[in-house]
Amino acid sequence: MFNLKQLTIFFFLAIGTHTAFSQLGISHEVGVIVGPVQFRSDFGVRNSGETNFGNTGIGIGLIHYINFAYRADCNCYSTDTFFNDHFKLRSELSYNKTKLDHFGEFVVPDNRLRAHKGEANNLDIGMQLEYFPLSIRSFQGFAYRVAPFISLGAHYTSFTPKASTTWGDQSIQNPGNFYYAWNDEAVNPASGSSWSTVASIGARYKLTVLSDLMIDLRWQYYFSDWIDGLNHNLSYNKHNDWLVWLNFGYIYYLD
Repeated sequence: MFNLKQLTIFFFLAIGTHTAFSQLGISHEVGVIVGPVQFRSDFGVRNSGETNFGNTGIGIGLIHYINFAYRADCNCYSTDTFFNDHFKLRSELSYNKTKLDHFGEFVVPDNRLRAHKGEANNLDIGMQLEYFPLSIRSFQGFAYRVAPFISLGAHYTSFTPKASTTWGDQSIQNPGNFYYAWNDEAVNPASGSSWSTVASIGARYKLTVLSDLMIDLRWQYYFSDWIDGLNHNLSYNKHNDWLVWLNFGYIYYLD
């Protein structure tokens, strides 16, 4: 499992590798993102608005793009191909944190559910390929101010969940302090790592020649059900943990 320091080093090494592409005439963009995260997990009732809005946290991140439409070595546009004019490669280092609670009909009659709290803490690194239906070259030339996009990619996540209870002896090691229907190993706030699939839809707004604003709605599905430290293994627990992240960003063109 990677820690924060290792993932950060890996991210900047990835940027360094991308920078090497400048020798081939590829330009770069860097930016920051921030926004609310709805963490969908084993806490609360599925498809419940109270659960989804109650278990909302925050995410922040650093992003880097390879821009194939522009050549850094000559300050000119690259060869006008469909790929160069409609795709960008995005690298990201991000972190999200969400305090978790139980909501819904089962909480009222069971004090042990009300007493159980959790927290999801996730450090992500990964890449996405973004597709712009409109011309990137035209957008950079102010032919229009708004450029929509969709993206798909994969992220590696280092997760460090937390769990607590005020019931009984307040020990998370005691299964009797938690919901009666869960098995004895349902609560386990151990650190770990997992891969995830990331898909998003968004748009850029051309602010200046060298800067854009961005809005991006992300869906991220983890290949693990332990991201939140809870896996109660009930019959209706059919999905791994996932999240929805609405982020806002500022992007600056380096070349």
